[in-house]
Amino acid sequence: MLKDRAVTVLGAGVAGLAVARALALKGAQVRILEQAPEIREVGAGLQISPNGARVLSALGLGAALDAVSIRGEEVELIDGESGGRVTSLDLAKMGMGERFRFVHRADLIMVLADAARAAGVEIRLLQQVAEVTLAEGAAPRLTMANGAVEEAGVLIGADGLHSRVRAALNGKVAPFFTGQVAWRATLPAESGIAPRARVFMGPGRHLVTYPLRGGRLRNIVAVEERQQWVEESWSLTDDPLALRIAFENFVPEVRGWLDRIERPALWGLFRHPVAERWHGHGAVILGDAAHPTLPFLAQGANMALEDAWILAACMAVRPPEEAFAAYQVQRQGRCERIVEAANKNARNYHLSGLSRDIAHAGLKLAGRFAPKSLLRRFDWLYRHDVTGGQGEG
Repeated sequence: MLKDRAVTVLGAGVAGLAVARALALKGAQVRILEQAPEIREVGAGLQISPNGARVLSALGLGAALDAVSIRGEEVELIDGESGGRVTSLDLAKMGMGERFRFVHRADLIMVLADAARAAGVEIRLLQQVAEVTLAEGAAPRLTMANGAVEEAGVLIGADGLHSRVRAALNGKVAPFFTGQVAWRATLPAESGIAPRARVFMGPGRHLVTYPLRGGRLRNIVAVEERQQWVEESWSLTDDPLALRIAFENFVPEVRGWLDRIERPALWGLFRHPVAERWHGHGAVILGDAAHPTLPFLAQGANMALEDAWILAACMAVRPPEEAFAAYQVQRQGRCERIVEAANKNARNYHLSGLSRDIAHAGLKLAGRFAPKSLLRRFDWLYRHDVTGGQGEG
């Protein structure tokens, strides 16, 4: 079904590059249109969990991922104000450590971009799409920012939160502000930084940190509940004093890290509905374009990788519209479950008062007497294998 089929992918992020390589390996002629002038370092750390790592392995990129990432050995939950450990999850003892990876987003993007090109994908930069037009019986039409009009045989929208393809399929739906903002930054790491993710929790706020790039960097994401609206953008920066004030009651270790941050990035966290229509008239969406998620389960990139594999697998054995429909059936329920689980995690991290005391006591007991039960609650997420075991051995 895919031999020499022309496919246009909008967006050179994780979703777009992964699906482009997957399709090219199956014989498709794939081009990616990316609006940026270069594939550059954007964002900071990502956690690739076992479900996402299996896709990278099946795409022939397991060794490349290992080379640019750190194996996560532990997840530790900490009371941010007292510094006391609430609980920890030993990933290695639970059989998942090898496939939990901490990676800089830029490094993962370069691995995927190199792999896409090696598979024959054409990546065209400075390609800003102003509008996507979809109509029954006609090829998808792309109106570029410079006024040029192009047609796509098959169009895949991997164009993120503000997807033109999603809008063409579903109309524009305004997201709503969650009342939460997030800062992100990387710092030179102290020597001997442990390969673990640490979550410091406090009333109305939390901070996540883990190492990147062989332990040379410390990744920090800090979240605060507030009523003041902040733009949903990856390009905003904030006064570091605002970040320090937000976490002034946290332990000295955390405050020490924040004192070293000079220009934190800031973005507002908005909740978008999972798209009702994922496909139509020769076009389909995946990743954040289909199911944006809050960053409280570290699954945005992993869902994009799963989407890419399933979409390519469906397109390999069915005509496009049948393939798109089968893809949505396979993916929508799982993605909705992940999005809701991420929403719940946000609430759990920010508890206060008696509910916080009760929750922390329960986690401490479970960590002491039944540690495996804590991670088994997410077996449905981490042990899921969309590839059917087609990894690199």
